[in-house]
Amino acid sequence: MRELSFRLSYGDCDAVGIAYFAIYYRWMERAYSGWLYDHGLRSGELQESLGVLTVGVHSECTYQRMVRVFDELTIRLVLDRIGTTSYTVGFDFVRDGEVVTHGAMTFGCRDPESGGKAGIPERLLTVLRTLPEQARA
Repeated sequence: MRELSFRLSYGDCDAVGIAYFAIYYRWMERAYSGWLYDHGLRSGELQESLGVLTVGVHSECTYQRMVRVFDELTIRLVLDRIGTTSYTVGFDFVRDGEVVTHGAMTFGCRDPESGGKAGIPERLLTVLRTLPEQARA
């Protein structure tokens, strides 16, 4: 699952019917955890399956266009960056073929014993490389 589509409801919006800014983080997490699951990984079990912990170290959202109740959005996961110990997954929120919001979540790999930085495991690198790279402006 590299894409997740849905229609906004009133519960996603503020009192005037505009998408509430913080709701994007819930949608990003849902898309990310579903994408990992589709690749045989569960975000809460990475220590057991990969030998590392992944921790969120940064997140952001850039709101380019207003999104309102009943708009249909598609979240497209993209690869923003891969480092040696961290990676950034991007989330393009698309309406009618146009990116209206871009979000990003950066995760760092940590050694479960020391809490220190750890390299990204090969299995996770393979899964990350299935994502298309973020188009640069």
